[in-house]
Amino acid sequence: MIQDNPALIDAIRDRFAHVDSCPFQGERIFFENAGGALTLKSVAETSAFYAAIPDNPGRINPAGQGTQNVINKAKQDLTVFMNASSGQFFAGESGTELLFRLIRTACLTAPKGAKVIGSSIEHPATRSAARRWAGIAGLDYVNVAHDDDTGLVTPEDYAALMTPDVAVATILHASPVTGMGMDVAAISSAIRAVAPDCLIIVDGIQHAAHGQLDLDAYNVDGYAISPYKVFSRHGYGIAWISDKLSAVPHDMLIDAPATGWEFGTRDTGSYATVSDVVSYFDWLGGEVSDETEPRQRIEAAGRAIHAYETHLTNTAINGTGNLPGLRDMDHVTILAGADNPAREGLVSIVVDGHSSEDVVATLNAQGIRTHVRKADHYSGNVLNPLGLPDCIRISFCHYNTEKEIARLLAAVKEMGQDG
Repeated sequence: MIQDNPALIDAIRDRFAHVDSCPFQGERIFFENAGGALTLKSVAETSAFYAAIPDNPGRINPAGQGTQNVINKAKQDLTVFMNASSGQFFAGESGTELLFRLIRTACLTAPKGAKVIGSSIEHPATRSAARRWAGIAGLDYVNVAHDDDTGLVTPEDYAALMTPDVAVATILHASPVTGMGMDVAAISSAIRAVAPDCLIIVDGIQHAAHGQLDLDAYNVDGYAISPYKVFSRHGYGIAWISDKLSAVPHDMLIDAPATGWEFGTRDTGSYATVSDVVSYFDWLGGEVSDETEPRQRIEAAGRAIHAYETHLTNTAINGTGNLPGLRDMDHVTILAGADNPAREGLVSIVVDGHSSEDVVATLNAQGIRTHVRKADHYSGNVLNPLGLPDCIRISFCHYNTEKEIARLLAAVKEMGQDG
């Protein structure tokens, strides 16, 4: 267990840039991981190296062939990391852009009069794309309502609205507002029980850093992540698509390979930094287990990360030492309940007598980085039904510590005395 091994926590933290200080602010605690996780030092080094190489991947020269080999290795690393025995991976502008592209393609290949199903808990990356392209393609959009109290949508919720004419489905793996994780495999099974040929596309952007990825178990057709939320850098997204989705009519150059989805010259550095992330998970799995195979080490790392982040969120909610937890502070309300087993490294709260913006500013002045989520086009689908104009999102990752959470709890406790 990570929490029982201080030396391992130190080793983990040593692998990340700016783990306890910001070049713009100085000393700070980073609880804004849902907005973008810390970056591995190896990723920064790799990015700098490949940014200076002028050669295009694939050209018949040592650099062109070498960079293409790096890209090929990254794709192979992704098959192990995400457990994909088929399909293909490719990079795009961002996770959101890739989800729009996958959903657009799926909707345009669906028969007229078919249906698209998605849920109200979804981030607009899928929800906006599905509603827009359903309208353009002449499809009906079916909304599955999530439970406001738990922040969840269940397989049973999907099943209740499923019909055989559903051609496209979207699923959110984890919410960036509440932090709750959905059971993707079970939701996919509920969809396929009624519409077995449905194209299912998953937003894995929030989930990817907080546990295991297992594409073979999900039985879906598309899955997108944003690597800057999984210890890499900004500027690209990664998508996986099934063989079935690969083959449907899609944007492509005339006479290009029929299953090709990549456009233009590849950025070798983006792919190379994916390999850095996979190597990190492999290293961590070796530290927390005796596994020898890469996939088994990655799974062990995922279990350890999930267990430690559950420990961190429980510490924030229930308290540590002589500090009360968020649940015991009368001036604090926890979204989606204090006891919610679906939580993945994130606690969102409101503080009575203080605007969320003021709370975030006060914490930031004390070197504690959090974030405001407002009832806008990003988060209104979750906050408006709760009657909340905004909330404070506190998001942890496995390099955070109990000591950092104690600083947070002391600061929030003081707000109750001032309010």
